[in-house]
Amino acid sequence: MELKVINIQGAETGEKITLSDDIFAIEPSTHAIYQDVRLIMANARQGTHKAKERGEVSGSTKKPFKQKGTGGARAGHKRSPLWRHGGRVFGPRPRSYSFKLNHKVKLLARKSALSLKATQNNICILENVNFETPKTKDFITMLDKLQMNGKKVLFLLPSDNRNVYLSGRNIPKTNVLVASDLNTFDVMNADKIVVIKEAVEVIHSILGKN
Repeated sequence: MELKVINIQGAETGEKITLSDDIFAIEPSTHAIYQDVRLIMANARQGTHKAKERGEVSGSTKKPFKQKGTGGARAGHKRSPLWRHGGRVFGPRPRSYSFKLNHKVKLLARKSALSLKATQNNICILENVNFETPKTKDFITMLDKLQMNGKKVLFLLPSDNRNVYLSGRNIPKTNVLVASDLNTFDVMNADKIVVIKEAVEVIHSILGKN
């Protein structure tokens, strides 16, 4: 698969870059994408929820009234879940929501997500981005030139570029990542994916060797 390289003005440079068919043109596995996204979202959960059960709420363990003769239901103590201010039955406890997913399934999920975006023509190759100082205004101007302002955009950089990251981090719907940190959730969550030309080799080296 070949894509034209454009500059930050949105104009074609006349250069083309070849994307690996083993990464950007496979038959997408929607189930692998689902599993990997579910894993990422599960790992992001804190799991610190906690509710007090009958053995943890405050209150006397004394029998509130005699067993028989009152006309009401029998009761053992005030901390019963049936009573007001009583403990909760099977309440949430701190736990981890993470689960294991095979490495090959994760790779397939990322390749499938990139292939879907490529099929929908939602991937573009950018010649280079480099700001002398962090400036959000310049980043917004670049988005306007690329006709992506207001869309969910994922920028993939070949390496850490602090000026570019700081320029784009406060813009709504814009996500700036190093290509080595590419994940299925961010790819599927984006409307458009902008890949810096040098970042293509990083993606090929990570996903193409397996």
